[in-house]
Amino acid sequence: MGLRKDIWRTGILEAPLATLIETSDWSRIPCHFLPDMPRAFQFRADPFGVWHDDKLHIFLEIYDYRDRIGAIEVFVYDRAYTLLRNEVVLREPWHLSYPQVIEAEGSYWMLPEAHRSGTQTLYRAERFPDRWVPEATIDLGGEIAVDATLHFQEGLWWLIYTPVEAAKKAPSRLHVAYARTLHGPWTRHHQNPVRIDPSSARAGGTPVMIDGRLMLPVQDCARTYGGAIRPLWFDELTTKRIKTRAGAALPITATYAPYNEGMHTLSAVGEVTLFDIKRTELSPHGLVIEAGREIRKLRRRLGLS
Repeated sequence: MGLRKDIWRTGILEAPLATLIETSDWSRIPCHFLPDMPRAFQFRADPFGVWHDDKLHIFLEIYDYRDRIGAIEVFVYDRAYTLLRNEVVLREPWHLSYPQVIEAEGSYWMLPEAHRSGTQTLYRAERFPDRWVPEATIDLGGEIAVDATLHFQEGLWWLIYTPVEAAKKAPSRLHVAYARTLHGPWTRHHQNPVRIDPSSARAGGTPVMIDGRLMLPVQDCARTYGGAIRPLWFDELTTKRIKTRAGAALPITATYAPYNEGMHTLSAVGEVTLFDIKRTELSPHGLVIEAGREIRKLRRRLGLS
């Protein structure tokens, strides 16, 4: 049980993701931060978004260190970045995070990270943006994915992910699967793992095409979890062969201090980009939270509560 906790903050940058990849100084790019959580040791992170009815819908994880079970929340903004709506839209008995949302096949879909459920569930918007229903299970032949990320290219859906066991130790591994429809069946790529590297083998945002090449933001966890984002370029992406190379870590401007100790999500939404950055908090309060959580777990095992 450690005293230091990651506290994340989420923002909107008024620039497309392709521009950010090529920009060394983000301090001149207009930024709108989402509200912080109301209590200590809570945060919002993993933002993904879509434009719908000319409004920006941001889906993200909300997390409290007291229970460690994330849920998915939505923020709705108009073009002037005025907040119109905010509510929790998906909660399960297990932890949810990394809620990639896409529009495809006539519906909106959400693929949240949910490895503690023991499966990978694709949700469909029964009523956008606040009612999501389980639609399909992505079967990866027994592999449980972490931060699974969808991308459509040349008639195939690609799923880029890290197996759960690889996410818990270094070096991390990046795997790929593909299917003709979102409902599968999914085929794991024969080249898996397509990348083994603690600094660039865990997805961290939306895949985008830049100058005819696929770029996926990936997390640099070599020094610390979510230490930075790097662009991972796919020079080849076919069912026969995958070839990748990583770029340099993207800078975190000093003007974001104290939230300049890491970044682990970078999501394209048209002409804007969503991101999260972190600070770490050292406080005895964190140890009290951890101790209380462990005591409650012990009492449940002993049948005392």
